[in-house]
Amino acid sequence: MLDTKECCLIVVDVQGKLAQLMHAREALFRNIRILIQAAKILNIPILWCQQCPAALGPTVPEIAELLTGEQPINKSAFSCCGDETFNAKLHELKRNQVLLCGIETHVCIYQTAVDLLRNGFSVDVPADVVSSRALDNKQIAISRMAGLGVNISSVEMTLFELLRTAEHPQFRQIAKLIK
Repeated sequence: MLDTKECCLIVVDVQGKLAQLMHAREALFRNIRILIQAAKILNIPILWCQQCPAALGPTVPEIAELLTGEQPINKSAFSCCGDETFNAKLHELKRNQVLLCGIETHVCIYQTAVDLLRNGFSVDVPADVVSSRALDNKQIAISRMAGLGVNISSVEMTLFELLRTAEHPQFRQIAKLIK
């Protein structure tokens, strides 16, 4: 089970024209926004990665505007774990649970999840906050990650898992995000 004191959120490569080509793009962006807002409400640290922003462009404005105050980690490796800055910042957080969101599911999300598992992290991927250009690629990646031990869920399932009870002090704020 996810724990607000043990997890962090990693936002992966929701950038430029590529982000506009994702399967179910509007729902993807909406759900990523909900997850980022919830992380902020619940004081869950966020790491923000961008794949070769000079080539792919910056993070899309509707996501970037929620990450004000955060500094993006620009990387060239598909796995976020292939970047030393990312690894250093992740280890500074002293969290053992990682929530992943972003694109593309079958490339950067998949490779990051595999590397995180190898490094001893518990990895959660809400299926509605990741996407690929082709739905088949997303589904294959979700299936492979689940087979490797990644916890597959949804945004709503993740949020209620983090809250655990309707008596949680931030329950009403989180509930408003998903209505």
